[in-house]
Amino acid sequence: MIFSSTIFLFAFLPCVLLAYFLVPYRWKNLLLLLASLFFYAWGELAYTLLMIVSILWNSFMGRIIDSSTRKKVALALGVGVNLVLLGYFKYANFLVDNINTLLASLDVPPLEAEPVHLPLGISFFTFQAISYLVDVYRRQTPSQRNPLNVGLYIAMFPQLIAGPIVRYQTVAQQLVKRRHCLVNMERGVIRFIYGLAKKLLIANPLGEVADGLFALPADQLGALPAWIGIIAYSLQIYFDFSGYSDMAIGLGLMLGFTFPENFNYPYIARTVREFWRRWHMSLTRWLRDYLYIPLGGSRVSEPRTAVNLLTVFLLCGLWHGASWTFVIWGLWHGIFILLERWRFGDALRHLPVVLQHGYLLLVVIIGWVFFRSETLGDAIVYLGALAGLQGWENPRHPIQLYITSEALLAGGAAIFLSMPLYARLRGLLEDGVGGFALRLPLLAVLLYGSLMKISSGTYNPFIYFRF
Repeated sequence: MIFSSTIFLFAFLPCVLLAYFLVPYRWKNLLLLLASLFFYAWGELAYTLLMIVSILWNSFMGRIIDSSTRKKVALALGVGVNLVLLGYFKYANFLVDNINTLLASLDVPPLEAEPVHLPLGISFFTFQAISYLVDVYRRQTPSQRNPLNVGLYIAMFPQLIAGPIVRYQTVAQQLVKRRHCLVNMERGVIRFIYGLAKKLLIANPLGEVADGLFALPADQLGALPAWIGIIAYSLQIYFDFSGYSDMAIGLGLMLGFTFPENFNYPYIARTVREFWRRWHMSLTRWLRDYLYIPLGGSRVSEPRTAVNLLTVFLLCGLWHGASWTFVIWGLWHGIFILLERWRFGDALRHLPVVLQHGYLLLVVIIGWVFFRSETLGDAIVYLGALAGLQGWENPRHPIQLYITSEALLAGGAAIFLSMPLYARLRGLLEDGVGGFALRLPLLAVLLYGSLMKISSGTYNPFIYFRF
């Protein structure tokens, strides 16, 4: 069940909201937990028990860590079980495939193993569970005595599948006591509609262009369709994921929760370092606070700092997917952040602003080639197409077959909304009576257009479900 589906918008969400505001306050968390488990079971019935086990384990270990005299041992056990579960479900297939590749080169029979299914959202809810245990260990928050509240924190349906990754201490007080009001409900509905429109009216049409061009053999792509394909994907993944984050934040507001922002115009960055302060910000903060700083961060020698950075981005790549393409994508970003810490960064700062932006976009777009490609070989051939090794355009695959008027409109809107110009427009829409008069028809148009897209039953994927 995804937020942009008929079943969610016209059945699940109205029923949950109606029940939520009808039940007494003391039952609201239980209701939300049951609704969240149902939401998860809709897509992953077979793994709902895994979710419940994760809740019970982390609730139990949080209390053990809080009261134990051997806190490090308890923390290692609690975090270790979470990582074992994540490692098994996410990386078992990858490990077996690579071992079999090695065995084949040695003429040794391959390992026989059943493919392991990847449960939805396991990367997100595992990271949240780990942050809870670590925050309790650091005494940044007391352990939660009520396992229902731990369960709601881990399984809350608005951000269960794709974030934002919420630290426990961010919502600890809200789990116990939160404010429900019409102002937050209004803000939540508006934010949800904006996110829904970003997903359906911008990301989806661009995704059709990207999927169509990436489906072609990369060695038959000319430079023009290759560039159009990867630019379309770059915009698709931003609006798909940021739109989903907007919807999650909006749903949180409707239910009385305040979730952290997850995106801040990442494509206006001038450096890769700045890009990661603007892109998937909840993940960036998690990696900084729970991995980079514990490794020593930048407080150690330059060689050790370089190792720490590359380790973080190697694991960031693997967190996104069990594939060498994700490993290269993560290291690609890590290498450029390292370069920016040295003389290259000094030289970059002296360039004209437009060249700094051009540098960032080129690095990020090339990185998306690895992120989008199924194999390293596909990525390398696609990069060759970008470089023009197959010419400008292949007459067997004219670009007109893949670009529609809807995609052109979506692309124009995407470029405009990728810039802070949108922030100024939003400020105008939120300014007093005049803003309300402009906002209401805009929201009506966006909602109507989104519902029309849903009712047509056309292309409606969600990229981050695969992670």
